[in-house]
Amino acid sequence: MTADHQTQRPAWEPVTDLPDNWREWASEEVHILASAWLKHKILIAGSPELEKFNARLRRQWAIETGAIEGLYKIDRGITLLLMERGIHASLVPHGSVDKPVESVMPLIQDQESALEGLFDFVAGNRPLTPYYIKELHQLLTRSQPDVVCVNGMGRTVNMPLVSGDWKKLPNNPLRPDGGLHFYCPPEHTPMEMDRLVAMHLNHVGAKVPPEIEAAWLHHRFTQIHPFQDGNGRVARALASLVFLRAGWFPLVVVSDTHRNAYIAALEEADQGDLSRLVRLFARLEKTAFIQALSLAGEVEIEQESYTALLKAVKSRLSGRLPQENDEALHHHKALETARDLGRIILEKLEAWAEKLQAVFDELPEKASAKAEVGTDIQSYWYYSQIVQVARQLDYFANTRRYHAWTRLQIRERRKTSLVFSVHCVGVTFTGIMAVSAFMEHRDLFADFGASVEGPIPLCSEVFTFTFAEAPAKVLARFEPWFKEAVTNGISRWQREL
Repeated sequence: MTADHQTQRPAWEPVTDLPDNWREWASEEVHILASAWLKHKILIAGSPELEKFNARLRRQWAIETGAIEGLYKIDRGITLLLMERGIHASLVPHGSVDKPVESVMPLIQDQESALEGLFDFVAGNRPLTPYYIKELHQLLTRSQPDVVCVNGMGRTVNMPLVSGDWKKLPNNPLRPDGGLHFYCPPEHTPMEMDRLVAMHLNHVGAKVPPEIEAAWLHHRFTQIHPFQDGNGRVARALASLVFLRAGWFPLVVVSDTHRNAYIAALEEADQGDLSRLVRLFARLEKTAFIQALSLAGEVEIEQESYTALLKAVKSRLSGRLPQENDEALHHHKALETARDLGRIILEKLEAWAEKLQAVFDELPEKASAKAEVGTDIQSYWYYSQIVQVARQLDYFANTRRYHAWTRLQIRERRKTSLVFSVHCVGVTFTGIMAVSAFMEHRDLFADFGASVEGPIPLCSEVFTFTFAEAPAKVLARFEPWFKEAVTNGISRWQREL
């Protein structure tokens, strides 16, 4: 099943507008991160880091939007190489793509060009029209000559793909039970697309939040399925268009990481509940914001005087000191919440230690479990591990302004530590905080010192919170994240006994 997903709905229905309760879906967290990013963006505009970040993100979008459709499969290492160095066939060795490189690379290059066109479209402040959606489809499918279809005899055949025009034939896929899912009939497609665009423009006027509008437009577009093929790519381009208008980032759905959650969210939307898709889109944008907030602008000494360089140093250092202004108050609030989380982490790990110790006490072999928090003198412990985990999760862990760690240490034949670190995010502290969790094993030998395994991240995402969130909301979000992290850690430890 591709991202042009199958569903259980029995018949085609005209697209519907947002429900009355759509305001409940707005993500306060992602909007706070967006606000912090828009301020930080001004400080690093034109920096090499920002230009490189944007280029990598665009290439990733170009690669992944076709991969999640099943157009091709590319080794993860080659994907990263193309993101870093550009979409060039010479970088793709034989066997790293499941189809001929000469047919795959033009598809990716077209997808990259389509995204560049989105940026130009937004810069021109043009309103969305059905004509532009056709233009977008033409760009995305320019190098795709045909599409696989099932004919009336139930046989798979290749048909020419008409780029940039509405479908002329039904494109109703088979459901797993052998029945058909009915998308909008070709004769109704132009009218439905006009309705879709009109509703979208009304949402723009009503200032519907980007994560809600992107999810709505993406899903309703796929319900119509106006093109013979390429609908998923166009849907993600339209969602990206919504985000770009808001100053956010293109919607990157990574096939290896997000595919199952993406398909499940679309299927729930088919059943009338769009909230899961909204949450997924907000989470993907949150990841991009955290990565972007970790960027630092470089002062080019060749272009700037040494006086400007020294001013930048002074500004960076003074940013660590408390200041009597609104920004300092925001930072203070974030640090207070960080301390509250630290106390909660210790309480929860102490409860786990007590339970484990009760088990150990019944065993003949000596073992122990203990929860402890790092002292001020020990605050630098785990710095290297925290940085490694942050790199794996694509953000910058700032331990200079604030850092506290708490661990659950289990001693049996080796020493295992489940470490939770609370620290700032970004080279410049903007009031965004994070909690990361990882595991580390140490095998101790009297004659040979210590052998270390780790750090092993315990969650696929770092937990973040901001100064603007009410502490009660932060703690409510933290509860399931912590439960997942500590459960993953204990489960992995017991499997490796």
